[in-house]
Amino acid sequence: MPDQHPIDVSSHRWRLIVGLGNPGRQYAETRHNIGFAIADLLAQKHGLKFTQMMNRALIAIGEIEGEKVVLAKPQTFMNDSGSAVSPIARFYKVALPDLMVIYDELDIPFAQLRMRPFGGNGGHNGMKSIIARLGSQDFPRLRVGIGRPPGKMDAASFVLQPFSAAERAEMAEASERAVKGLVIWLKQGIDRAMNFVNASRASAGPSTHNAAGPRHLPTPAQADTD
Repeated sequence: MPDQHPIDVSSHRWRLIVGLGNPGRQYAETRHNIGFAIADLLAQKHGLKFTQMMNRALIAIGEIEGEKVVLAKPQTFMNDSGSAVSPIARFYKVALPDLMVIYDELDIPFAQLRMRPFGGNGGHNGMKSIIARLGSQDFPRLRVGIGRPPGKMDAASFVLQPFSAAERAEMAEASERAVKGLVIWLKQGIDRAMNFVNASRASAGPSTHNAAGPRHLPTPAQADTD
């Protein structure tokens, strides 16, 4: 699929929402790809499609409730995410406060969400790469708790494990909350979005991993290869 730079960006304020993950079907349902899954869900709910490739990322371009957005899923593998994100941000003239990165977090309880306006990489390789390429950590991020590895399993193996059926049900609910929080961020700003996202898990009740039948995370969007 050839790279495309499809739009005159000079007259608009663009927001860039990046979901992190690894490309390939073998990674599609893993914990490390929850950023991709939430980006897909956001696109599906607002009629956007990942039909173009730009700077080694699948992108969806359009509007969400009147706000100009680019959704991006880097296809570089996690450790080199910044090489895709940085040139897209430059092309669309995205200010740092208008960049949101969604990714998995080991140190947050399962299915809990945390949004922040800036911060370090927290040991996450995708964020390390983005921060290094941008030369700044002063951009918003939405972290999705995936819990800690069981027993003596190492973290690198754990993040590449799929969710169980009960976990998928719970993560589907968290993904819905994440999408609502992202729309609040677009429309009302980071403070309102943080108030919603960071309090939403407490109001939803404690994690039980026990739901009445599994719900499904969004299926990764298929690229248009024409």
